[in-house]
Amino acid sequence: MLSPDKWVSNYADMLFAYARPRVNDAQVAEDLVQETFLSAWKAREGFKGEASEKSWLFTILKNKIIDHYRKKGKDLIQTGNDKDATDIFFDQHEHWTDQDGPSNWGTAASDPLQQKEFYTVFEKCKKKLQTLQQSVFIMKYMEDLSADEICKALNITPSNYWVLIHRAKLGLRACLEKNWIQLP
Repeated sequence: MLSPDKWVSNYADMLFAYARPRVNDAQVAEDLVQETFLSAWKAREGFKGEASEKSWLFTILKNKIIDHYRKKGKDLIQTGNDKDATDIFFDQHEHWTDQDGPSNWGTAASDPLQQKEFYTVFEKCKKKLQTLQQSVFIMKYMEDLSADEICKALNITPSNYWVLIHRAKLGLRACLEKNWIQLP
């Protein structure tokens, strides 16, 4: 059973909190939440109750975020070439190679204070990435989309995808080591 009259009070903050780090823009996140409610309202007759109301709204929002990047991808210029796709820093599973992995940062991942500081710096570092790198990174690691889904959504080649994801990782690593980690 849907309760559209309670959507804003029950779910707006949660949906916004989900969208905000994924689009890096508060106004865009607000717009996507509003579009989610509008789409849900229009599709309410088709709601079958197979998922909870909350899950249904989050699924709609996730699709709105993907559509946002799909539209954005049409306006972005592809970078890189096939030669760059075999970046030496990562193996075929997208993991750092042993010799090129980040240094031991000497921090406690379980410390809530350090976690908060890390995510503050991480968000700033993410914003420094080129727009297309940022889009690919968010879709891959925050939206958990496959490489094929990302390539299709952004209309990029698989080679270009690999270049972008590798450059995003390298950029984030360099920024984090400079701004958060105090290496000896």
